[in-house]
Formats: sequence, structure tokens, C-alpha cells
Amino acid sequence: MKNAKSPGRPRAFDPEQALEAAIGLFWSKGYEGTSLSDLTEAMGINRPSLYAAFGNKEELFRRACERYGERATLIDDACARCTAREAVEDFLFSAAANAVHPEHSGCMLVTAGLAGSEESAGVRQSLCDARRASVESWRARFERAKAEGDLPPQADPESLAQYVMTIAHGMAVQARSGATTDDLRRVAEIALQAWPT
Repeated sequence: MKNAKSPGRPRAFDPEQALEAAIGLFWSKGYEGTSLSDLTEAMGINRPSLYAAFGNKEELFRRACERYGERATLIDDACARCTAREAVEDFLFSAAANAVHPEHSGCMLVTAGLAGSEESAGVRQSLCDARRASVESWRARFERAKAEGDLPPQADPESLAQYVMTIAHGMAVQARSGATTDDLRRVAEIALQAWPT
């Protein structure tokens, strides 16, 4: 009697865990600061396995950003608040708390690709697109608030959205520079003083 055909050899690593390791590395060192050797060591795989599972470094970074974005629900959660001001307050205070991390502070979409060579222009553009999507989410929320009378008639939803995300991105950079959660909360409090009434 012939033996049943054995199944194909399973991968020797967990792709989800490997992706999480890549996220942490990109978040800490940025796209260009992370080498393939860094990635394979952190992910516990060799280069052929990395290419087979994730494609090249840029594709891996895009997957890491997608996964990061799936978990980053601060804006969606905040926009569900009753008033636009409550939404912004909730968002900025949550951003202040989440930006400070012992291993990788700030926001990966802000800090991972602010600078780079021409070869990484596509990566930088993807990050710009992701940041622009955040502005668009806020603009839509503020358009609704204005239509509901929650914002004054002269309020500019686009400028308000840019303002909120500029504060949040600045807080991410400050967190990377050593700012504490309390430091960032004070920044949020000052930013909220400018809220239109």
C-alpha cells in the first residue's frame, strides 16, 4: 500500500508575526533606515522567504502601513463623538497618549518616510496619500458639523481639518524627540483654545 502523499512543507515562520516585527522596525528606524538585513533578523527569516511572502522591501512596507492603518482607529473613534469639538479633543488627547512609546514613539505614517532618496519617492507619496486621507476624514466630519449648526457658518472645514492633523503630526514628531504624554496633552489643550465658537 502506498503512503499518502505528504502535504507541502509548511512555512517555517508565521507571516503575521513577521509582519508585526517589520512594523516595529519601520516605525523605529523609518523606511530608508531599515535595511533588508535588519528586516530578516527582526522577522526571523531569510531573504528568499521575505521575498516569497512579501515581495520586495517596498511591498513589505506598504503591507506594514496597511496593517498599521487598519489598527489606527483614533480618527474614526473620535469622529463618532457628539460634537466636532469633543471629537477633536478626544482625538488629540488620544494621540498624546499613543504617541509616546518606549520602542517606537510618534506615528509611523508621519515618521517613517519624511525624508529619503529618489528611489523611495513612491513610498513617500504613499505616506502622503495616507496622511491626506486623514485630513479628508476630518473635513467630512466638519462639513457635517457645519451643516448641523455645530460649527459657526464662517468655519472652514478644510482648514480646520488641516489644523487638527498638523497639530497631531507635530505631536508625533515631538514624541519622537522625547516629549512626554503630559507635554503633548498641554499642546492639545492650547490647540483647543483656538477652536471656533
